[in-house]
Amino acid sequence: MKLAEKVNVMRASVMGANDGILSVAGIVIGVAGATSNSYAILISGLSGMLAGTVSMAMGEYVSVNSERDGQRQAIARESRALDNDYQGEFDFIQHKYEQTGISTDLAKQATHEMLTRDALNIAVRERYGFDLNEKASAVAAALASMISFPTGSILPLVAISVFPPAIKVMATVIAVIIALTLTGYTAAALGHANRGKAMLRNVVSGVLTMAVTYGIGTLFAH
Repeated sequence: MKLAEKVNVMRASVMGANDGILSVAGIVIGVAGATSNSYAILISGLSGMLAGTVSMAMGEYVSVNSERDGQRQAIARESRALDNDYQGEFDFIQHKYEQTGISTDLAKQATHEMLTRDALNIAVRERYGFDLNEKASAVAAALASMISFPTGSILPLVAISVFPPAIKVMATVIAVIIALTLTGYTAAALGHANRGKAMLRNVVSGVLTMAVTYGIGTLFAH
């Protein structure tokens, strides 16, 4: 498995776990706002876990396949362009290099050498921004989500089930906040983004989700 594919699988795993934590937490907190029946809370959480697992896996599979379909079309277009208007593609790439500050002569030489070595890959990379040798696996991404979503779902399910009725909602909220902090940090690290902002964004979205579902649940409490 190449680096790009590994990163894609890791991304799908982290986001799947994050969605599992947040989605099921929202469900069980919402139901807990409506009833104290532990069986009803557990069944709703398990149903959310099952539905989310299938949805996430199929979503990743469709998403990656759609991306690959778009890439295949781009490759076909670029292949035709190289066959029918090689000079036009040459000029496009040369101009792109010149825009980075390279002199005209050096840009022309670099374009010639690179297109001579691997014309289609270079042309696709420069015009569409992806490498022919880096392909994401739709099956691997789907499997990663299928495993990570229920794994993340376990935390709010366990928290809402094992703590005493008087504190189970607050204990679940705290456990979910800690978990979302970790997944937010991991996702930011994989994407080389700001860790603090990512963690705060993740936690705030989680707290809002749980607050809204709990509020709705209390409206139907009896």
